[in-house]
Amino acid sequence: MPAAVPSRPAIDVRTALRSPRLLRTEVFGGLVVGLALIPEAISFSVIAGVDPRVGLFAAVTMAMTIAIVGGRPAMISAATGSVALVVAPLAREHGLDFLVATVLLAGVFQIILGVLRVGRLMKFVPRSVMVGFVNALGILLAWAQWDYLHDVPWAVYPLVAITIAIIFLFPKLSRIVPAPLVGIVVVTAIAWTAGIDVPTVSDKGRLPNSLPPFGLPDVPWNLHTVQIIAPYALGMAVVGLLESLMTAKFVDDITDTRSDKDRESWGQGVANVVTGLFGGMGGCAMIGQTMINVRQSGARTRISTFLAGGFLLGLLMLLGDVVGRIPMAALAGVMIMVAIGTFDWHSLRTLRRMPRSETAVMVATVVVVVLTSNLAIGVGVGVVVAALLFARRVAHLADVHRELVEGVDGSVAAHYRVSGELFFASSDDFYMQFAYAEDPRSVVIDLSASHVWDASTVAALDAVITKYQAHDIEVEVRGLNPASAALFDRLSGQLSSP
Repeated sequence: MPAAVPSRPAIDVRTALRSPRLLRTEVFGGLVVGLALIPEAISFSVIAGVDPRVGLFAAVTMAMTIAIVGGRPAMISAATGSVALVVAPLAREHGLDFLVATVLLAGVFQIILGVLRVGRLMKFVPRSVMVGFVNALGILLAWAQWDYLHDVPWAVYPLVAITIAIIFLFPKLSRIVPAPLVGIVVVTAIAWTAGIDVPTVSDKGRLPNSLPPFGLPDVPWNLHTVQIIAPYALGMAVVGLLESLMTAKFVDDITDTRSDKDRESWGQGVANVVTGLFGGMGGCAMIGQTMINVRQSGARTRISTFLAGGFLLGLLMLLGDVVGRIPMAALAGVMIMVAIGTFDWHSLRTLRRMPRSETAVMVATVVVVVLTSNLAIGVGVGVVVAALLFARRVAHLADVHRELVEGVDGSVAAHYRVSGELFFASSDDFYMQFAYAEDPRSVVIDLSASHVWDASTVAALDAVITKYQAHDIEVEVRGLNPASAALFDRLSGQLSSP
């Protein structure tokens, strides 16, 4: 095998601080991302059903904290649509304090999962589940805009159309300034100058003009509260880690560097705990903003991530009243384009080429997420379906070949050569492939081309031997590799037959 290509050495903070060129890149990247975070943080706050300041301060605290404790330099974390979709039902039914308590508990879950090195489990999430996750997220984000597109003044629709057109066309002219920010500025200016009366951000709640208080939420700290928030907290923790680790992998590929997935896992937990203590809605890594920072701006260190949160905080303190006048139509247009950009359209073009099992896993993930509005449940179902389909496919690869062999003394023995993997899904087929009533007095089962994986196979082998003994036929099992032999010796005779 060829040697693995080593990753490039990462640019660290000290190197960037000593180089004016690198430092300028980091500062510029942080500023652009800080500006771009404003519309999305507000939009995600609306999706979650909370005041815009909850999402805005979540973006500040998530970015600044993860810049210090995260495992992937230059990756941006803030309030996200996936997390907003998970916690929206809780915020609607129980209010902001329960939402903040959920964020704190989700952070604790993520810290525990990080310590348990759950980042390594990402390799067990199939690509089809990841594609289904992304597609379902796009569908839910688009559907969440329905509330802002019906029973509204007619002027909302042309403003949404203008926003979408700007986001689509402006990158063809320049990529220095984020197109969503340009769209929001232009549409807001049109609404101001023309005196168009449409719903604005300030209609959704008061924007912050001071730092949020630090402390615990006002909820009863008892078992009943835990029972309410735990399912949402677990869903938030899983979804946040999944999206963060996926984003970290994308950045690894772009920069040819490696990240510490375990540190990123518990780092996300620490960032959510800090965010919860400041009354924020929590979040995770943002694929879109991270691509702006890494691919478009060229940032590579934690400096850009920290400055993104710092610049955003400064903008909120200085321009809060201006942000409150942004039309909701502009944010709806931004989120529609985010949904379109999130959806993996290439997956639709390759449907006919993909194996049916892969397509079934992707569709199952999308359908469950859309029906439950819970990304964690959808991903869990997708992984289970993928595992079952894989087990079914592998089970059919086990083969038993029968041959009658005549010995030097003229006696005849039946030789069964078994090939393939033997486990619970293949054990029933394995048991049925022997000619119990037709075989001679001696039978040899050769497992040198196979492997015994579990107790189900040992029970099946015991059942085969018992069946032959009932016909007064001697059975010899040979060719077991060391691991299979150890398992067989330990369990044989101790299990009931299938």
